[in-house]
Amino acid sequence: MKEEKIKRGNPCGYQIENYKMKLARIGNEGAEKPCIYHNGTYYDVSSRFTDFNESFFHQNGLAELAKLVPTDFPVISGRLGSCVARPSKIVCVGLNYADHAKETGAEIPKEPILFFKSTTALSGPNDDIIIPKNSTKTDWEVELAIVIGKKASYVSEADAYDYVAGYCLHNDLSEREYQLERGGNWSKGKGCDSFAPLGPYLATKEEIKDVHALDMWLNVNGKRFQTSNTNQLIFNVPQVVSYISQFMTLLPGDVISTGTPHGVGLGFNPPIYLKPGDVVSLGMEGLGEQQQTAIAYQG
Repeated sequence: MKEEKIKRGNPCGYQIENYKMKLARIGNEGAEKPCIYHNGTYYDVSSRFTDFNESFFHQNGLAELAKLVPTDFPVISGRLGSCVARPSKIVCVGLNYADHAKETGAEIPKEPILFFKSTTALSGPNDDIIIPKNSTKTDWEVELAIVIGKKASYVSEADAYDYVAGYCLHNDLSEREYQLERGGNWSKGKGCDSFAPLGPYLATKEEIKDVHALDMWLNVNGKRFQTSNTNQLIFNVPQVVSYISQFMTLLPGDVISTGTPHGVGLGFNPPIYLKPGDVVSLGMEGLGEQQQTAIAYQG
């Protein structure tokens, strides 16, 4: 793996080296192995690393991973899990595209709107979407997610990229009745099981030439519903990282989901929601693709 010896200046703590890599996890749920995705093949590096978790990022695991030659390790195939292990938190930004705010009848926010997804919502990029028990309003949202590389507290916008390990694709699935009609905050409709598929891989920030120029799309049953670009973000990556760090400490491996553009089911008249058997496919430039099948809750 090629090492690029560039460092971003940052007086607070160690530097995150600049390395071009794609990280993935393969295996049955709860038993995923860390992998490098290289030239279309997944290589199992579990002999060297336990997982892509908080400890991995905190101990500067990216630097150690970058020293490896992927082809020295065994090829692995199987179910793709979330590209990072369960983080301490998943922080989401709501209404971060002006066209999405408009379609939902909301005002464009003056400051980022924050909410959380339960970490138990985490799932693999191609795992089934479990429509919650008694749900009739399960919806889709293609989003850019940020993975934090080191502990971040009171970070300035100028230094924000120093705290970013990389980016991944996220489908911020939402149950609109739970979110909007059941009182309280949005988290009720955001944290259901299977509602946070991440991956297929984490692309380190050096893999992405311009994170604010990435095309994205989402289809349901082959029909295009969402088409946009990250250049439409109201609050961009450094603004979001800095803003959130003013209110809470972000730990290595934490995930920030940056919001969705127009085209969600809620925005249609009448609204369109997922039903068992529906197939959702989505993708983002440089971050791969996902495909999920919606199934009914079975309990």
